[in-house]
Amino acid sequence: PLTVGGGLRTVEDIRKVLRAGADKVSINTAAINRPELIREASQAFGSSTIVVSIEAIRQPDGTYEAYTDYGREKSGINAMKWAKRAVELGAGELVVTSIDREGTGGGFDTELIRQIAEAVHVPVIAAGGAGKISDVLDVIQNGKADAVCVASLLHYEFLRHLKYTEAEFPNEGNTRFLMGEK
Repeated sequence: PLTVGGGLRTVEDIRKVLRAGADKVSINTAAINRPELIREASQAFGSSTIVVSIEAIRQPDGTYEAYTDYGREKSGINAMKWAKRAVELGAGELVVTSIDREGTGGGFDTELIRQIAEAVHVPVIAAGGAGKISDVLDVIQNGKADAVCVASLLHYEFLRHLKYTEAEFPNEGNTRFLMGEK
């Protein structure tokens, strides 16, 4: 199924992308800003169509905070509590991204994924951190993920065969994965 996310703020926005061919939508910032959007959208299109994305950062006390705007803005909301509430409001799936691990290739935050997977009754998709195939197996077995996002793992496998230097990609953000030649 094709899932579309980014910039969806209203039921009408969701309707437009579904009519354009998407099977599901993924919402984060708009859902945190106005949680009733989850209920409205799931009532209009069915909960299996509504995926809530949770971008979490581990806090010094060991808890996780949900972030918005691609992991840049604090919400002040506990990620575990938000996961439960999103499901209560009608989310049919959760995509859980560890912002701490995103793009590092250092493996998933298995603890984060497991805590959320054990707390909700909907599928949990792990994101953020895949660097090798064993990371995928680990998050499924130990993190209890129902599915896994492996974007960097696939992209960087292709890029590994290209010749490049860090100076060629000054605006690329996190290049640790590339420079480490994993």
